[in-house]
Amino acid sequence: METRLTPEFAASARGQRAERILRSCVHCGFCNATCPTYQLLGDELDGPRGRIYLIKQVLEGAAPTRETQQHLDRCLTCRNCESTCPSGVQYGQLVDIGREIVEERVNRPTAEALLRTALREGLTSPAFAPALRLGQKVRGLLPESLKAKVPEARPAGRVPERHHRRKVLMLAGCVQPAMAPSIDAATMRVLDALGVQAVVAPRSGCCGAIRQHLADGHGAQADARRNIDAWWPWLQPVQGGEAPAEAIVINASGCGAMIREYGHLLQDDPAYADKAQFVAEHTLDLGQWLAAQGPLSMPDVAIAPSASSDVADLAHLAAPAVPLEAQVAVAFHPPCSLQHAQQIRGVIESLLVALGARLVPVQEAHLCCGSAGTYSVLQPELSRQLRDRKLGHLQAGGPEVILSANIGCLAHLQSGTATPVRHWIEWVDERMSASRHLS
Repeated sequence: METRLTPEFAASARGQRAERILRSCVHCGFCNATCPTYQLLGDELDGPRGRIYLIKQVLEGAAPTRETQQHLDRCLTCRNCESTCPSGVQYGQLVDIGREIVEERVNRPTAEALLRTALREGLTSPAFAPALRLGQKVRGLLPESLKAKVPEARPAGRVPERHHRRKVLMLAGCVQPAMAPSIDAATMRVLDALGVQAVVAPRSGCCGAIRQHLADGHGAQADARRNIDAWWPWLQPVQGGEAPAEAIVINASGCGAMIREYGHLLQDDPAYADKAQFVAEHTLDLGQWLAAQGPLSMPDVAIAPSASSDVADLAHLAAPAVPLEAQVAVAFHPPCSLQHAQQIRGVIESLLVALGARLVPVQEAHLCCGSAGTYSVLQPELSRQLRDRKLGHLQAGGPEVILSANIGCLAHLQSGTATPVRHWIEWVDERMSASRHLS
């Protein structure tokens, strides 16, 4: 794509990065075929190709309008278009740049601006957890629209206290520990069973994705620096010969996608660029890390899951070694942040099958469920349509449980169905626990 950036943007680092991405686009439109908002709205400007043109126009000097802002707002940042694009256009990075520039130039209505500020500051605040617990206590009194955003309280269960020589780092996080502390606890129990200690660095917190996708790039960078500072001592050799943490293991795929882009996020910061790249390279999705450790087992069954992070053909999962009577019908929803942003496919499915899941077929597995961080709050109608469409496909095979890998997807999907929706590691923890009790 030919570009003629204004001097202001041509001289800036973000303008130069945007120009490189724009020039890789060949206008083919394959991206629109897999864009959820284009499929719902049928508007060229609500698909990736149209949004790319809007960003290009702004960088070339056109004044952005409220309409420009709304078309960019309606993007889920699911990055399905990146999986489809034959030219490798880094659309996710481009739309972040475009949103930030437009945000600087277009004033939002007061109510909308206040809502975005409340989400940006409230969800990442230490006060979010106690506020949510209060909401859970009065959940039965809440209107249905608000009740859908407040999940039922679920106890975390036992947290391991054993110390192991092998250690991995986990993220303290923001939304997930408040909404579903059982996910981190289950992760720690599984790691403990494998002889690995999970360390949550006290000063770590929100990964930065909430701020990044609300056009607060500076805030996202601050979150990244804080996490890097919290993790850095644990990633270095310790006096006395104790080994450093082997990896940063992330059980929320949205956070994992963000942390794995820290090198890009802080590439212009001389004090953090190298550290950020190191952290990004040592960050793994929990499923990836587990798949590299060897077999997880059920009674009389030991199956080594695939260590590949790009399993496109899942036909080998059709005949698991777990006896038929022990299998559980499972629908797995791979979040966009897992399959598109991190390009991880098939790994978690292999782990589930190894522990007795019978994966039911799910149509349109590549499409977004509509959660997308704060999207379900800011774009409720589009989000609901995508949720209901996704649930229709997930429930078509009659699963006993729906499993996923990101807290936003879990809460969003559960708000529209009575079928249990859980994090896959909680299910794995229960199956491994049953195995140990029966052995």
